Amino acid sequence: MEKRKLGNGGLEVSALGFGCMGLNYGRGPALDKQEAVKLIRAAFDRGVTFFDTAEVYGPFTNEEFLGEALAPFRDRAVIATKFGYQFDAQGVEAGLNSRPEQIRAAAEGSLRRLKTDVIDLYYQHRVDPNVPIEDVAGAVKDLIREGKVLHFGLSEAGVSTIRRAHAVQPVVALQSEYSLWWREPESDLLPVLEELGIGFVPFSPLGKGFLTGAIDAQTQFDPSDRRNGIPRFSTEARAANQSLVELIGRIAQQKGATVAQIALAWLLAQQPCIAPIPGTTRLHRLEENLGAASVRLSSADLQGIQLALDGVVVQGDRYPAYLQQQVDR
Repeated sequence: MEKRKLGNGGLEVSALGFGCMGLNYGRGPALDKQEAVKLIRAAFDRGVTFFDTAEVYGPFTNEEFLGEALAPFRDRAVIATKFGYQFDAQGVEAGLNSRPEQIRAAAEGSLRRLKTDVIDLYYQHRVDPNVPIEDVAGAVKDLIREGKVLHFGLSEAGVSTIRRAHAVQPVVALQSEYSLWWREPESDLLPVLEELGIGFVPFSPLGKGFLTGAIDAQTQFDPSDRRNGIPRFSTEARAANQSLVELIGRIAQQKGATVAQIALAWLLAQQPCIAPIPGTTRLHRLEENLGAASVRLSSADLQGIQLALDGVVVQGDRYPAYLQQQVDR
């Protein structure tokens, strides 16, 4: 698979990464460890070298799955994980915490679970309003000096936060939602990332599954699926947003591709420092997603998509209110 460099930091990754969250967290029934390891290794065998996880996924078990899966070829894979939450005595997530001592403790735990000596890319999962971002960047800078982390990243951070963090420790990548149905980063974030030489890692590049074409107003989610609480996935919103999938479907038919492949190919065509991280629990979906790397969209294709999108208004917020409060803008 084509490789890309995330900004000016020299971190090279596969053009399409693999988002591990849904393997056992937030997307309905979890895979068992053996199934998850098998799928992660299948992704690596097909050219994926960039894998994304976080301590809060599970919590903790997602990192364990990834650590075991990548152990045989750890030196050929790039692992991104995240800090920024605290947990109660039972291991349940209990709010944001990016104090320097918490970052250090989180890093030690992640290193152990990932079976590695170094974290390639270490993101602050969400900006903590109670801790100056300079202190966060300084704590990660110390971990980089000690050789426990290679690169610093931010997730769902706004422009001011990015600039302040970057002044203390260069930010190699920003992770945020970006897709054909969430294009907010284009207005403010992408110009700043280009200016500062920071790579962009879109999560939910398939709209949390909606842009695969497999979800409609009649779809029933498992009770454990977090999409049940997302306004954009209400029955009414899904019905209203179906026009976007139909639009992409017409373009996909013309290109001999699937809806998901067009959605991912569109992201890859935006900038050369963009590396999306679609996730799945199914091998055939993994192979479909990776096929997007071979789909080429011409300037005329991209202009046509832009014109078509101008007539679509996506309905529903992308987060429930309590999670939207954790987005730094």
